[in-house]
Amino acid sequence: QVHLVESGGGLVQAGGSLRLSCAPARRTSAINIMAWYRQAPGKERESVARFTTDDRTDYTDSVKGRFTISRDNAKNTVYLQMNNLKPEDTAVYYCNAIFAPNVESRYEVWGQGTLVTVSS
Repeated sequence: QVHLVESGGGLVQAGGSLRLSCAPARRTSAINIMAWYRQAPGKERESVARFTTDDRTDYTDSVKGRFTISRDNAKNTVYLQMNNLKPEDTAVYYCNAIFAPNVESRYEVWGQGTLVTVSS
């Protein structure tokens, strides 16, 4: 198995920015980090930003124009740049990946989550 390590969360005022990072805990070419999700208190986990199967990007409507998902293949790291943050963006953010160590196995992997708190 492989673990994902997220970083970059914190406390920010409304209108501010944060950049989240997600990378595997060990070097492997068998993992493909696909998306960022978030879960606010009392709410279900929702998809925020993702890479599609043809490597385009897709965003939930509430973050379009403010968030950008990107990847650095050399570092095997995926980022979520979050600008113009709003209090309703407050949540624990998780990255999501597919780990395929061989042609017969595929596993969904989640990071431990990083807390983003936006104050008004």
